[in-house]
Amino acid sequence: MKRIFIQTIPHSRQRYNTVGDYQTAHGFILFSVSDLDNEKYEALVAVHELVEKILVDARGIPEAAIDQFDMAYETDRDPGDEDEPGNSPMAPYHREHLFASKIERLLADELGIDWDTYDHAVMGLS
Repeated sequence: MKRIFIQTIPHSRQRYNTVGDYQTAHGFILFSVSDLDNEKYEALVAVHELVEKILVDARGIPEAAIDQFDMAYETDRDPGDEDEPGNSPMAPYHREHLFASKIERLLADELGIDWDTYDHAVMGLS
């Protein structure tokens, strides 16, 4: 297993307009989560990213394909579109993203976090 490092960073330091990101380099998987000023919210994002990464690795979906799709989606985003790139059926990791979102929602419920309040905080960074 690769070593995993999870960091909270200012949103402006993300590679593109996202609250959660992962990349593999030098034997590490680096997860970057935007600072939401709430450790539980940040944990939800981190868990989503970890579950998604486990699934894309198991299914052989290259990080480069994910990065390319995400960055192009953000560049070409239609006005009023507030969806995450992974929600698009065209995303190479669509199925994996949806499953990670299910786990994220389950964990939020278990932590007593109101999903709409959390989602508003996440969307407020975009």
